[in-house]
Amino acid sequence: NGPIKENVKGERADTIMLLHVPESGPSALISLPRDIYVPIPGNNSNKINAAFSFGGAPLLVKTVEGLPGMTVDHCGEIGFGGVTGLVDAVGGVELCLDYDVNDKPSKLNWKAGCHQADGDTALAFARMRKQDPLGDIGRAMRQRQVVSAVAAKLKDPKLLLNPKSQVALIKAGTGSLRLSEGTSALDLGRLALAFRSASSKSGITGTPPIVSLNYRPGGVGSAVQLDDAGTVQYFKDIAAGNLKPGEYNGLK
Repeated sequence: NGPIKENVKGERADTIMLLHVPESGPSALISLPRDIYVPIPGNNSNKINAAFSFGGAPLLVKTVEGLPGMTVDHCGEIGFGGVTGLVDAVGGVELCLDYDVNDKPSKLNWKAGCHQADGDTALAFARMRKQDPLGDIGRAMRQRQVVSAVAAKLKDPKLLLNPKSQVALIKAGTGSLRLSEGTSALDLGRLALAFRSASSKSGITGTPPIVSLNYRPGGVGSAVQLDDAGTVQYFKDIAAGNLKPGEYNGLK
């Protein structure tokens, strides 16, 4: 597994995704809502994105590994510029949302339906949260939609064989991507293939089972509470290849 995340102002992990490739069965791209309330090693319990603020990627990895049934082999970070750069490098992507949005924090101005989005719009699409009726779950779904749209574009031979596109993609990727020590070029290639697989109809996407989107433990405002037993089983089923392809957003 490996979380792919974006940095936001204040050094918080705005997006955390786990990519898992089992020995047999479908690959999985699982979103961890940034407001999951968890113990952070060496600190008090807090929202999971605070771990990056307290101790960078190493502490975030330790925190994620504290989740029931979870281990992490590789970690990568991608900044906001990487999202806009990758989307622009593939010539934009089509994104869909079935309601109007005019959200000042994310700067997303959207009319219900499907539209071609450039890098800035795709970033706003992925960041918007306050006007989403599903909160963090809806936000995670939109973030995975952006990932899937980029992955689909990368399958186009015309894009990959175009020298200008190749240069733009290399600049967008290498300029904003940081990988954990020991991650090889082979691992990076496997990562790209796994992203494609998990984002396709033959993959698994979703979130771990959630008990509440408005958990109030005190001191951190509203947080997301996972179903611990359900999360253990969820990751066991993914690792064993027991889940059928599809989207699993486990809000109880």
